[in-house]
Amino acid sequence: MEDVAVPTTYYSAIREFIAENFLFRADAVIDDSQSLLDSGVMDSTGVLELIAFLEATYGITVADNEIVPANLDSVERVSVYLASKLKAA
Repeated sequence: MEDVAVPTTYYSAIREFIAENFLFRADAVIDDSQSLLDSGVMDSTGVLELIAFLEATYGITVADNEIVPANLDSVERVSVYLASKLKAA
């Protein structure tokens, strides 16, 4: 993926979505580079919920071939992916 400037608002919005929907302890924290799947924060259904959030909030379409860990497995990866999708639009 090419180098894309990622607004901090993307990180914040994605972190907030994950916290509200997948972290069930108020004091739970995730690192931006932490694997959401390997750490058990999200499962495959969670990935679909994340995709629905991205599509509804940012007006993008996530193609089937883009549903891969390289795009959606951490706050950082999702933010970079989102920035690149919006830049291409």
